[in-house]
Amino acid sequence: MDYQATTPVDRRVYKAMEAHFLEQYGNPHAADHAFGWQAESAVSEARWRIGAAIGADADEIVFTSGATESNNLALLGIARAMPAPRRRVLVSAIEHKCVLGAARALSEEGFEIVTIPCGNDGIVDPATVAQVVDRQTALVSVMTVNNEIGTEQPIAEIAALCRSVGAVFHTDAAQALAVQALDVRELGVDLLSLSAHKVYGPKGIGALFIRRDLPVRPRPIIHGGGQEGGLRSGTLPTPLCVGFGEACALLSREREAEIVQIRTLRDRLLSGLQASIPGLCVNGSLAHRHPGNLNVRIPGVEASLLLNAVQPRLAASAGAACTSGIPEPSHVLRSIGLPTSAADESIRLSLGRFTTEQEIEAAVLLLSAAAEEIRRAL
Repeated sequence: MDYQATTPVDRRVYKAMEAHFLEQYGNPHAADHAFGWQAESAVSEARWRIGAAIGADADEIVFTSGATESNNLALLGIARAMPAPRRRVLVSAIEHKCVLGAARALSEEGFEIVTIPCGNDGIVDPATVAQVVDRQTALVSVMTVNNEIGTEQPIAEIAALCRSVGAVFHTDAAQALAVQALDVRELGVDLLSLSAHKVYGPKGIGALFIRRDLPVRPRPIIHGGGQEGGLRSGTLPTPLCVGFGEACALLSREREAEIVQIRTLRDRLLSGLQASIPGLCVNGSLAHRHPGNLNVRIPGVEASLLLNAVQPRLAASAGAACTSGIPEPSHVLRSIGLPTSAADESIRLSLGRFTTEQEIEAAVLLLSAAAEEIRRAL
């Protein structure tokens, strides 16, 4: 029940990668022999597949180690490359920690960081963005689908607001690709971050879409041999690139049916939990949400106790994050108005491609029994 943390590698993806680990192991940047040409061809095919999955061209895809690096390259790279009058960076209050961390780093370089609040439903209102974005804004970053409460954001409307004042717009779509048909042209985004391990691909590979006609190019944050058009130096991991490309190709064919299946299971899970756990409530909008996400609060039951009680049979995430070993309330749940006590009673359940009806039934039984036992003990 923790697919938003990571997904298993689809066996078809693993099969596509295998030969590039064992036989076709050439360096894709080795331009003097057939081993290198073969690897470069495989990487080019993967780049094309990833671009096709989001409506982009292959030359607009830059490979990275994952969404964290993509987000850092987008924020740090663009902010540092913008002309001097544009010294403001806007990020939503519910962004992933890596976006908020990159913003903090920019504040130490003299940039003004503005946090965009969201409503109690976990959605950023474009009208709120309109009040703060201006011609001094270098970049705005709002994620497509939230990683904790699963809420979907009005990306196209926010992108249009940024375009009207000449600000660059970036979105972290790591959680969206598996459950949304993304088209960068329709959305109007300038940069978009992806990660393979959220879409049944391997860990350690991601991508950043950079619109071809973007007037300013991000400055690199990793220096070396000048690979990826000078934006991201380092030898590309051919097997991981191939795996990411195969994962995207599978999504393009199967995602629509998968969304229906996952949403049906999610609704069944919610109905079962509501029927068996008195007082259970959902955090964030249920209407505009990742089809496999449930972030729920059980009043009187601390999330850490609940998740401990169901080990090792059920995997889910607490509503609290942990930074450098120091427990702290989830910044996302606090941003939608939950007090610390309520945030500490929240857990995230997330379903995916391989979730079964039997697992849904088992999860309901495990969680309801554990919640009842904890309430009785308290």
